[in-house]
Amino acid sequence: MRNALLICLSFLFSSLAVFAQEADTSAVAVADTTDVPAGKVIPLRGAFLTPLQERDSVLVADQLLYGFELKGVTEGTRLVLPGLPEKQDYRLMYLSPWVLDTLNISKAKKGNPRQFDIKGSVLITSFEEGIYDLPQIAVGRMTADGRTDTLVFDPVRLEVKTMPVDTATFVPHDIKGQIRYPLTLGEVLPWVGLFWIVSMLVILVVCLVIMRRRRNDPAFVHKDPAHIVALRKLDQYRGNRLWAPEKQKAFYSGVTDTLREYMAERYGIGAMEMTTAEIFDEMKATDAPKELLAEVNDLFVRADFVKFAKYVASDDDNAAALPVAVRFVTETYQAEIETETDKDGGTE
Repeated sequence: MRNALLICLSFLFSSLAVFAQEADTSAVAVADTTDVPAGKVIPLRGAFLTPLQERDSVLVADQLLYGFELKGVTEGTRLVLPGLPEKQDYRLMYLSPWVLDTLNISKAKKGNPRQFDIKGSVLITSFEEGIYDLPQIAVGRMTADGRTDTLVFDPVRLEVKTMPVDTATFVPHDIKGQIRYPLTLGEVLPWVGLFWIVSMLVILVVCLVIMRRRRNDPAFVHKDPAHIVALRKLDQYRGNRLWAPEKQKAFYSGVTDTLREYMAERYGIGAMEMTTAEIFDEMKATDAPKELLAEVNDLFVRADFVKFAKYVASDDDNAAALPVAVRFVTETYQAEIETETDKDGGTE
């Protein structure tokens, strides 16, 4: 009786020391110790042994959970779990300490403690074939009212196997080479689709490059006839909005530059880089009408005065400038058409 009292006191003080740091003293407390408290011994059903691998049998190095389940544990109950052996060998090894999981919490009525369903387990494995009798699980329990007892779970037998070898028909073979599986349509189609997509993109890029080069190549660029270009530009200077003294320079520059471009395209002279005197010295050798050429020369001279000598032309001069330029373009163009027609008639 005296020894039982001493064991109970030892269990009580060890439990208090272990759980002094617990914040919630009303929950189920657990201590991990090798001492099993004295009191009433309650045998329970066998412990569970659950393999982590989904196999029909347990093989070498398979891991298993070995433990117990308690249902209806009253809130405030303290449990003392059995200790694990300090020295282990490869035949049966404990890979983890005891772990408790709460499976369910039953809500209690007002004033009554809650009920817990608890599962305790330890992870084990074996590296040698054989049959092992696992140790029984003795869990110490002390209720909130101070009653202590020991819950003893029947042990479980563990049978560990290795992969069987058929020694009767066993023939050693060399290491097999890499297996080459045949290609399937599902594997080939994505690459075929990628090839066509890349090909279409390359063709599109090549077409864009060719179109860009042709756009900048004079051989492929469609150019309007010189007289059409000149008349279109001269049409922009119609009206008297540019006759003001401060705008006359732009007016005469636009008209004479248009005529210079037309002469360069029509007669093949470098009119854009020549002075007025040089232009009309070259134009004397062309088929341009002499009287019309003299009027155009007067227009160029007046434009030089306006551009370089700050001369202010009269409204009559301004009004006559554009008709002279238009008449020069149309008459020289008509002369070109008549010349080509005469050549065609003579050839026939």
